[in-house]
Parts: sequence; C-alpha cells; structure tokens
Amino acid sequence: MVEAWYMDESQEDQRAPHRQRPNRAVSLEQLRRLGVVYRRLDADNYETDPCLKEIRRAENYSWMDIVTIQKDKLPNYEEKIKTFYEEHLHLDDEIRYILEGSGYFDVRDKDDKWIRISMEKGDMITLPAGIYHRFTLDENNYVKAMRLFVGEPVWTAYNRPADDFPARKQYMKFLAEEAH
Repeated sequence: MVEAWYMDESQEDQRAPHRQRPNRAVSLEQLRRLGVVYRRLDADNYETDPCLKEIRRAENYSWMDIVTIQKDKLPNYEEKIKTFYEEHLHLDDEIRYILEGSGYFDVRDKDDKWIRISMEKGDMITLPAGIYHRFTLDENNYVKAMRLFVGEPVWTAYNRPADDFPARKQYMKFLAEEAH
C-alpha cells in the first residue's frame, strides 16, 4: 500500500525518507484532492493483467515502455537522477507503474509544501498535467517502471517557474474548485 507524508526541510541525501518529526501522514483522499490518482496492481503479471488492460483501454493509454533506473543500466545515470529531481511540470499527465524496486515521487500541495509519495512494486500513480513534482530513487537505488502515455510519448519537463502554461493554469483552477 502506498504511503505519503509531508517532507522535512533537510537538504541531506534526496534518497532518504525526509519525514517530519512527528510524521505528518498524507491520506489517499488528500492526494486525490491534488489530482493524484493511485492504483494497486499485480506487477508480477503485468503482461497479462486484465486490470492493467482495462485501465489502458479506459484511459486511452495507447503507448507504453519500460525503463530501468539503476547505475549500470541507465546511460548518463548521475545526470538523469539530477534531472528527475529538479522541480518541474508536464503538459500531459504522468503515469508510472512500478514493476520492481522502489522510489519517491514528490508533489506540491495547494500551499506549496512538499509531499513525498513512497512507491514500490505494484503501485501505479497518475500525476495530473500542471502539478509541480519530482522523482528520486530511494536508498535501494533501483526501480523498474512502466511509463504510459495517451498517444505519442512526450517527456518534456518544464522546470519551475512554469506558471504561464495552460496546463498549470488549468491545474490551479482544479485546485481552486477542489477547495470549495
């Protein structure tokens, strides 16, 4: 089961949990109000999983690939890890399904505070277009993830500040509506 919490302000190793003391847990409902969708799937059978097939059909996820993030498997590993951890947004939803290993997605809440979402095997997350976020491995230094897209894949990240994009404006409108 996914776990999320508000992060501390420490600048130590990004792969550490960075929990506040005392821990301030974040519920799935709180994540949903930020537009973050979580699902739990059977990663051992992802190639034949009828639930994944139905999600792909219902959400029109027509394209997918699998990426392994590990020092000896990913070209330009150190550079990529730094890039993934830069605060950014996308103009499309970001959908990731963890097949092996683990890592963290950090998202900004409505008050611009960081929430860390711990992801492990079987976890699928959809981050809405326009949400500021970042990704890092955890201390295990390994993740194998499926990336899903509607139509042709677009990996363009827009580092903060990127408030003038229509996707960001639409996301901010969504947050305002959720608050009422």
